[in-house]
Amino acid sequence: MTSDSHQDLADRTVLVTGATSGIGRDTARALARRGAHLVLACRSAERARSLADEIAALPGGGTAAHDVVDLADLDSVRAAAEQVVGRGEPVHVLVNNAGVAGIRGATAQGFELAFGVNHLGPFLFTTLVLDGLGELGPERVVTVASKAHVGAKRIDFDALHRPTPTRTGLVEYQVSKLCNVLFTRELARRKPAVEAYAVHPGMIASDIWRPIPWPIRPLAVRLMAPTEEGAAAVVHAVTAPTSELGGNGGYIDRTTPTGPGPAVTDDLAGELWRRSEAWVA
Repeated sequence: MTSDSHQDLADRTVLVTGATSGIGRDTARALARRGAHLVLACRSAERARSLADEIAALPGGGTAAHDVVDLADLDSVRAAAEQVVGRGEPVHVLVNNAGVAGIRGATAQGFELAFGVNHLGPFLFTTLVLDGLGELGPERVVTVASKAHVGAKRIDFDALHRPTPTRTGLVEYQVSKLCNVLFTRELARRKPAVEAYAVHPGMIASDIWRPIPWPIRPLAVRLMAPTEEGAAAVVHAVTAPTSELGGNGGYIDRTTPTGPGPAVTDDLAGELWRRSEAWVA
């Protein structure tokens, strides 16, 4: 695929979670301009329908369908995956974009909120779609991670079963982003036919930071890049040839393959996967 062509994705279907705002929205629009068929997996059906109509009017020939999914509820995740699989149509790329930051609470099943939305929900969704679609399933999985994962030195697995303990939720966000990178590494090991990449899109002024209290949020967002720049990094991971993305299971800083933080090890990746499998069973 060539990134310059407006029609280079005309025969490709890309499933994007959290596509109605921020990086996800700009990613979906950019892919549609290249002719892709988008499946928008979002919490709000109304906003997803609105975006699908907007995509249909864009130049480039892109189209869009939509499904409802709440990554904070594993029952909703299962229902959304069933919809995707039940259509029996190919999905060429899955973009795990949806996420939260600076927010406190617990998921419907009692997991720490950032961990549940940023890792456990996407883990279940990805594995169900891959297993359910089989040969029609994604050949590439792009997970929007963050350089913030470097700040997490370990995973306290017991803490993941409780509501967010810190005031800002940023420590938990770091752990959840570490889980994104570990998940990507283990996905590539367990399913070598699937290309898996974790992408740091840059420090982006997206809606994900909305829950951070005043006056911290406006000061922080002022120093961040616009969502279009973050989307460009994700689009690169979706469209670039394998030779430009580094080894399978790797971590990409915007468009540059690079080494992840020191906590990213094969042993921890395997342990996280095994625990995640048990928690979603």
